[in-house]
Amino acid sequence: MANRLRSELLAPAGSLKKLKMAVVYGADAVYLGTPDMSLRTKSEFSLEEVLEGVEFAHQHGVKVYLTLNLFSHNKDIEKLPLFIDTVRKVKPDGLIIADPGVFRYVKEHAPELELHISTQANVCSWLSVKFWEDSGAKLVVMAREVTFAELAEIREKCPDIKLEAFVHGSMCMTYSGRCLLSNFMAERGANQGNCAHNCRWNYTLHMRLKDGTIKELEINDDNRELFEFLLEEEVRPGQLMPIEEDTRGSYILNSKDMCMMPKLNEYLELGVDSLKLEGRNKSLYYVSMVTRAYRMAMDDWAADPENWDPKPYIKELDALPNRGYTLAFHEGRLTDLAHNYQGSASLSEIEFAGYIIEHTEDALIFEAKNRLVSGDVLEFVSPNHRETILLRIYEFENIKNGKTTQEVHAGQVPHVRIPYAWFDQEDPTTLKERLPLYTVLRKERELTEYERNRIKLDVEARLLEMGKESHDMHDKKKVELLESLKAKLEEKKPKTPRIGVEGCCGKGCNGCMVFWNDPKYAKARDLMATKKMGERLDRNMRQAS
Repeated sequence: MANRLRSELLAPAGSLKKLKMAVVYGADAVYLGTPDMSLRTKSEFSLEEVLEGVEFAHQHGVKVYLTLNLFSHNKDIEKLPLFIDTVRKVKPDGLIIADPGVFRYVKEHAPELELHISTQANVCSWLSVKFWEDSGAKLVVMAREVTFAELAEIREKCPDIKLEAFVHGSMCMTYSGRCLLSNFMAERGANQGNCAHNCRWNYTLHMRLKDGTIKELEINDDNRELFEFLLEEEVRPGQLMPIEEDTRGSYILNSKDMCMMPKLNEYLELGVDSLKLEGRNKSLYYVSMVTRAYRMAMDDWAADPENWDPKPYIKELDALPNRGYTLAFHEGRLTDLAHNYQGSASLSEIEFAGYIIEHTEDALIFEAKNRLVSGDVLEFVSPNHRETILLRIYEFENIKNGKTTQEVHAGQVPHVRIPYAWFDQEDPTTLKERLPLYTVLRKERELTEYERNRIKLDVEARLLEMGKESHDMHDKKKVELLESLKAKLEEKKPKTPRIGVEGCCGKGCNGCMVFWNDPKYAKARDLMATKKMGERLDRNMRQAS
């Protein structure tokens, strides 16, 4: 029987920089590919960068799995010899394959390579796992459609092969990526890694009159309450599913994002060998923060499984832009709560601000990834410390052009210098260790009332899916969302006074001239003095001030 001491955390790497972020933030393994021979047409890797990435990962004790999971056409076969010769030089820890013909070719021509079966192979049963095991595969990635009960049975019947399961990321509305919508509507092959994500487009209702003319059916405030559209599927008689449309269109195919964090302990207890994070085309921010959240959760479960609670890690995941989270197929068939009919935008109250690219003798340099203005509170999320560091910043020194401004824009790719002295509440001798290269900076995001209500509705739906909320509360949040539609185009506002130069969040941020100087916060400053370095005022302490 395979020796499974613990599950590994497998993170996506769509570029060399993302690979390094995943490694720094705690991945046990990363998966990557080049655009020509895998489902990675948007991959930013050259073969030279693949070599550098593998070397970087191995230096940090992290495994690297390469993807060769295309469905091959005749024209692809001639590329295989060169690809295999290159792979041998890279020396990956596994090669991910979907096509049986490609599997046999690699098995014959590079028998030393460990072969993994891609989720694109749609493996859903222990019988299929046995087939691939007998064929020589060392690991099988289960299809997203496999329920947890099925996974447990597969684990029992197939104890000697490694199993991998997705635990976080985007969901496909079809069957593990086998979709023809993209080919039909955009002439982009979903099964060649070039999906156009048509399921997330907005669609408008039209009606055809008897004379053959076509009219757009506009839903507005005058007629919204007069009727609704319901869809009945032939094997679900009597189950009427609403097709909702507003001024933005209809999103009947838009799946929410998978998030198994509430059930992560079940996967760890079962002994799933590899827990996979989806996100080959996601941002640096996504890769680093989702890896960090699952790393903390898995480490804490290993240290104390009896008292493990998913709530703090779900809070971390809520800081990532998402379409709402769902347990997907964990319990069986999807419900309507697994789809987001209110829009396809990924939202959160926090956004990427930048990441550290250099340390000098007296300052750190970060590359800004979003618009920053005077008074913004930057949160430094360390890859090797749980506690984050808050810094309120009033000016931006761009070392590229030597200018100091009150605002910077990410489009200019500014490299901003922050003196260590600005961290007036931290020990300057430990800053370089606490905030190493690739440390992520994030900040509060300005949102409209509509966007805030969409996030609230997503949270209520997640709780309802887990049986921890009532349908009445979910319906109430939906009404609030609809009532705020008019606010969608209104000015975006921060939730707290952490953005701009007016007001203070009351958390005692480094460099905050309001908190550390205004008499209004005298009591709060006294309370702060009683706390350990890195701890912040909780809500009760802020109210007491």
